[in-house]
Amino acid sequence: MILYPAIDLKDGVCVRLIRGEMNQATVFNTDPAEQAASFFAQGFRWLHLVDLNGAFEGHPVNGEAVARVLAAVKMPVQLGGGIRDLATIERWLERGVHRVILGTLALRDPELVKDACRSFPGRIAVGIDAREGYVAVCGWAETSTMKALDLALRYEEAGVAAIIYTDINRDGAMSGINVEATADLAFHLTTPVIASGGVSSLEDLAAVKAEEHTGIEGVIVGRALYDGRIDPAAALALLG
Repeated sequence: MILYPAIDLKDGVCVRLIRGEMNQATVFNTDPAEQAASFFAQGFRWLHLVDLNGAFEGHPVNGEAVARVLAAVKMPVQLGGGIRDLATIERWLERGVHRVILGTLALRDPELVKDACRSFPGRIAVGIDAREGYVAVCGWAETSTMKALDLALRYEEAGVAAIIYTDINRDGAMSGINVEATADLAFHLTTPVIASGGVSSLEDLAAVKAEEHTGIEGVIVGRALYDGRIDPAAALALLG
C-alpha cells in the first residue's frame, strides 16, 4: 500500500487546513520544495500535491511553487486543484506531473474527464471529496446532491487510474480516517481507491491496511506527518 505525504499549497507556502476552511490554515513550511525534498529523503515513493488557491479560484494559482517541487524531487507527483480543462491537464503532464487529479471537473463535465483518460491513459485520477456522503466541489465550498459512490461509478469504465476519496469532516481534524466509508466505496468499485482525510496515528494506518482487500491501494497523510504524530519510517514499514 502506497503512503502519500501531502503538500497543500496556499499563497506559495505549505499549509494544512481544518475541514477545508481556508481561514484555518496552519503554515508548516514556507518552502514547499524543501518539504518535498525532505519527504523524498525519508523514503516516500509518491507525493500528493494540491493547489488550494487554484481549487477555489478554478484555475492554477501556485504554479511557481509546483514547478519548484517538481524540480526538487525524483518521485512521481500527483497534482490537484484548479485543473478544469484539457489544456491545463496537458500542460501539467508535460511539465513533469505524473498524475493529474480532477475533482470539480469530474462532477460537472464527465465527458471531458473521459476524454482526458483516453488522451492520457493511466495519468488521470478522480478526486471525490464528500461531506456527509455527498460530493463537494470548488475547494469544498459547494456541496452537491450527488452521492460519492454514484460519482465514482460514473467512471468505472473510463480508465481512471485511481479514485481519491476524502471525508471532508475528518480532513485536518486529527479525528481518525473514515475507514468504513472508504472501504465500502472501494468494495463497490474495480477502480483502485486512495484514502484521505483524518489520518492521525499508526493505528489509523493499520486500520486502512486491514481493508486493503477491498481495493484501497493507498492512503494520504498530511498534518500527522508535520506535527510528528506519525513517524515516517514506522508508517512506511507498516504499509509495506
